Amino acid sequence: MGTTQLETVPEPKYLHLKTVLSEALDSEFSVGEILPNERDLAARFGVARATLRQALEQLELEGRLQRRRGVGTTVAPPRVGVALGTGRQTWPGTGDDAWQPMDCERAVPPAPVAAALDTGSDEVHLVRRFRMSQGRRVATELLYIPAASVPDLSAIDAPSGPARARAVLRELQRLELDGQDRAVELGSAGAEDAKELDRLPGSPVLVVTTRFTAQGRTAALGVATYRADTCRLTFGDTPDVEIHHDPERRAS
Repeated sequence: MGTTQLETVPEPKYLHLKTVLSEALDSEFSVGEILPNERDLAARFGVARATLRQALEQLELEGRLQRRRGVGTTVAPPRVGVALGTGRQTWPGTGDDAWQPMDCERAVPPAPVAAALDTGSDEVHLVRRFRMSQGRRVATELLYIPAASVPDLSAIDAPSGPARARAVLRELQRLELDGQDRAVELGSAGAEDAKELDRLPGSPVLVVTTRFTAQGRTAALGVATYRADTCRLTFGDTPDVEIHHDPERRAS
């Protein structure tokens, strides 16, 4: 890496530095590569380390960089696109669904979920899944499925784990899907989500709640939590979650 001095510019120096760093990321670094330490970067660009930190923080917020404990600052992969279209609608676990099942258990859902499912204090099937991108976990999901939606599940010999989760989803797919709708909100990672997503508690997350309807009622409810530094909202013709690898489509 050569030495590049910043010229005097009217905008704040850290914003100009952010632009220069972004261009360097595109031309000199690959996804997952570790950046030089702050001292070396500050020397290369002729800025104070405080200015450098501001620029790095902006790039991290935009999803261009990620700071990994015990590793350092690395170039982040393209963001996951969370599509909010109204086109093809499918049950979870069908087609090219990229979510991977973790386990399934019987549990009493939180009060808002119980109200949406109209299950009262009854237990439901709780399916846990996760989503990977570029070798890292970028999202986790909780699927709440009432017993009435999978009445024949008792005949399936899959007591726990991913096999049980897949069995529940297969039974759910026996219903004719009437439709689905989504709600999106910003949130902060709780202790469990932070651990699953390798983030600090309180880190920003995007929470996508999906309601699946069949036979005139809510047949399942999914709550997916995405790392906010890895995803972006898209408004297309499909409600599926897509991974965009084209750098030109990276969120800014």
